[in-house]
Amino acid sequence: MPRSAAELSAIEVNRLDQPGKHAVGGVAGLCLNVTDTGARSWILRRSIAGKRHEIGLGSFPTVSLKRARELARDMVAEIVSGGDPLQSRREQRDAIRRAEGRRISFDDAFETYYQQKLKGELANEKHKAQWRSTLQAYASPVIGNLPVAEVSLDQVLKILQPIWSEKTVTASRLRGRIEAVLDWARVNGLREGENPARWKGNLDKILPSPSRVKTEENHPAVSLKDAPSWFASLRGRAGIAALALQFLTLTAARSGEVRGATWGELDLDQQLWTIPAARMKAKRDHRVPLSKMAVDRLMEAPRFPGCEFVFPSSRSGMLSDMTLSAVMKRIQETEEKHGRPGFRDTNSARPAVPHGLRSTFRDWAAERTSYPAEMAEIALAHTIGTKVQQAYQRGDMVERRRAMMEEWSRFLHQC
Repeated sequence: MPRSAAELSAIEVNRLDQPGKHAVGGVAGLCLNVTDTGARSWILRRSIAGKRHEIGLGSFPTVSLKRARELARDMVAEIVSGGDPLQSRREQRDAIRRAEGRRISFDDAFETYYQQKLKGELANEKHKAQWRSTLQAYASPVIGNLPVAEVSLDQVLKILQPIWSEKTVTASRLRGRIEAVLDWARVNGLREGENPARWKGNLDKILPSPSRVKTEENHPAVSLKDAPSWFASLRGRAGIAALALQFLTLTAARSGEVRGATWGELDLDQQLWTIPAARMKAKRDHRVPLSKMAVDRLMEAPRFPGCEFVFPSSRSGMLSDMTLSAVMKRIQETEEKHGRPGFRDTNSARPAVPHGLRSTFRDWAAERTSYPAEMAEIALAHTIGTKVQQAYQRGDMVERRRAMMEEWSRFLHQC
C-alpha cells in the first residue's frame, strides 16, 4: 500500500508546477501528475490483484482536489472489497460503445460491411452492383434509416412478401443479403439475438419454398434447328460486337469472359484460350480449346496499340454486356421486319439472348452428339461431381474437348 503523504490544501496543489508525480495526501496513492508541457491530471497509484496500476481520475483543475479525493476513496473501497475499477471502466466504455453502435442505421451498416468485406471479396463488378441495387431498391425504403439493432422479423417480411411470388429469385437473393448484413452487425456488437432474415427454422416456416414459387425463366436460347441460320445471320454483320458474339458462340463462354478476354490469355499456336481464375465464376483457371473457326475470328479482330482487350470498345475499354445483347436484338428485329418469327426460345417463345447460347450448345451436345455429359459441363466451366470426386479428377479433358468444339463449329456453319 502506498505510504500516506501530508495532506495538501487546494492552494498548495495549485502551486505544483514541476514535472513529476506529486502526492497530495488525503487518500494513499493519490497524486497530481505534471507533464513536461505543464499539463496536470490526477492519478491513483494502487495495486489490483498483485499488479501495480496508475488509474487516471481526470484533469486538473476540471476535477477539483475535493472531487479527486472522493473518486480516489470510492476506488480504494472497491479495490479493498475485491473489485476491479479498471475492469468496471472497460465494461462501461464497451457498453457506451455498443449503445452508440446500435444507433447505426441498416444502410450505414451495409456500407461499412461492403467496404470492409464485399468490395475486396467480390471480383465481379456486376455482382457488387447487384448487392447495392437490390438493397437500395427493396430494403432501404423499409429499414434503411432504422438502427440495425432494431430490424425485426415483421420488417423483413414487409420487404420480402410483396416480391416473393413475382420476383422469387431476386427476393431470395435479397433475403440472403439482408441476412449477411445483419450477421455482420451481430458479430460486430451492433445487434443481439436471432437473425430475422435467416431462412432455415425461421422464414421457411412463413414463406413458401423458392423452388415451388419460382417464376423467373431461364435465359431464352436459340433452338437447335434454328442455330445454323441464326449463326449465318450473325456472320453477315460487321463490327467488333458481332465478332465478339461469334467468338462467344463458338467457345460457349460467358459474356463477361469474352468481353474481358485479353491477348495475353491466348496461345494461337496451341489454339488455346486460358481464362484466369480471377475472371471465372468458379474461381478456377479455365482452358478453352479453340476451333479453327474461332481462331479465324481472332485473326479478324483488329489490334490497337496500348489496348489489351481482344474485343475492345470504341474507347479501348471493355465492351458492355448490352453491346452483345444489342446485336442479337438487331438480328431479331430484322427477322420480324420481314414477317418472320425470328429466333425464339422453344419453351418461353421469348427472343434469344447471349447467355442462352450456352444452353443451345448444351442441347446440341446432349441431343446431336455422343460426347459424355461431363465433357460438355466442363466446356461450360460448370462444377461437376462431389468435392471428393473433384479432388481426384483434376483433368479438364482439353484435347478431347478440342474435337467437340470443332464439331460444334461445323454444326453452326451449315448455312
